[in-house]
Amino acid sequence: MILSYFAKDHECGFFGQDLKILPILDDKKCFSFTYEVIGFNSSIVNHIYIKTISGVSSFTDFLIYYQNDIPRVSDTPLYAIEETKTDDKESRNTGVYQRCSKFVYIKNFYPKTKMVMLYALKVGQKEKPTNTYIFGTRLLLTLGVDIIGKELDSNIFKPFANINEVIRFKNNMPRPKSSTNIPILLRKTCNAIYISGRLYKNNSLTHDPNIGAISIISAVIRKLGWQKDIIVTEHGLSQNHVGKRNKFVQIANLLDISLSRLTIPKIPLPTEYWHYDITGEKLGTIFIHTVVENFTEGYSIFDNHAGCEKSYFMTSKQEYIPLQKYSDREAYKAGDKTKIVSIPDLVLLDISENEIITIEGKKYCNKQDGIDELNGYDSFDKLYLNVHYPHFKIVRTVVLYGSNNEKICEIEVGFLLNEKGKLILGVKAPKIFTRAITNLLDYWK
Repeated sequence: MILSYFAKDHECGFFGQDLKILPILDDKKCFSFTYEVIGFNSSIVNHIYIKTISGVSSFTDFLIYYQNDIPRVSDTPLYAIEETKTDDKESRNTGVYQRCSKFVYIKNFYPKTKMVMLYALKVGQKEKPTNTYIFGTRLLLTLGVDIIGKELDSNIFKPFANINEVIRFKNNMPRPKSSTNIPILLRKTCNAIYISGRLYKNNSLTHDPNIGAISIISAVIRKLGWQKDIIVTEHGLSQNHVGKRNKFVQIANLLDISLSRLTIPKIPLPTEYWHYDITGEKLGTIFIHTVVENFTEGYSIFDNHAGCEKSYFMTSKQEYIPLQKYSDREAYKAGDKTKIVSIPDLVLLDISENEIITIEGKKYCNKQDGIDELNGYDSFDKLYLNVHYPHFKIVRTVVLYGSNNEKICEIEVGFLLNEKGKLILGVKAPKIFTRAITNLLDYWK
């Protein structure tokens, strides 16, 4: 979808259907921490490379560069893309509001970068969009964000023309049924626009949907010309909740937003938006995920790489279902914490061996934690694997990243990608790991 968007944007033809993402190995057969996308052919693109990066705050999922050299932080990305699998059919807030603050934040670093909201939907799109989705999407369009992956009625989804139209649309939306919910409402006076909205959750400033909603409402109001005060009311916060590292505090500094009765600390923003990830546990799990899918007949039926969006679970009938957080929600709320369902980082299906491999990813320094956590997947097995794949043997293993070690002693550890890029199989590595690494090494001979 991203490559098709690029080709359309640059008015160039391309061929690309059966794409593969291949790890690049050096002459010592070590991973270079770079992947190449194979199967896309275009007259204006010679190679497509992927590198893993991380950000320090509210960070988009993809940065796309169109240049000859390896990107530096000072280079301006062509696109900043936020991706979600969630439609408002499943969640109104997660499908739009929860992503909005990322676009507000990145504009401070790369004001000329084109912003894109990508819906990689695995479930059907809601036939009649909710008011929440209409409002949030119109805010994104007003901010200059392109929407791809969804069919949008241009008669409904169009940028707001002025501030009064934003206020009128939001205030006319249905109110929450619960009397304890604080609706997001806007009130305009000569000197200020007041936005009500709860930001307090779990004894901190962590109400992500409302942080996103208030952030983008404020950004749009500023873009439409409002230069006076923006004040958030009924937020539920105390002064001790307003910490300097919170992403909303950073956005409030950018947009000059105030919190009623509180003082927002003035803080310097990070000087860099991103950095190459050379420490995260996902370096190991993403590597094994990619190698298995491109060098064996196996594939992932669930992934939840650290810092990435949790996927749906794919059943044996190729249907996608969301995972439950609790085996018994009411019992959990009543205090039984054993009812929470522990979710692995990756689940791979090995068809030839009739095995399912459940994977816990960890940094090498947290190896023992990963081994201990392998014992916590009984509820996951009972709710999903035993139901949808009853004839498959379940294998649990740990995948590690880090250290300069070149040997694995623990039988629970199936694979280690060390800091030098060396590929180290465990003494009892799942057979699909061995086949994948063998085929990868053969490819690079």
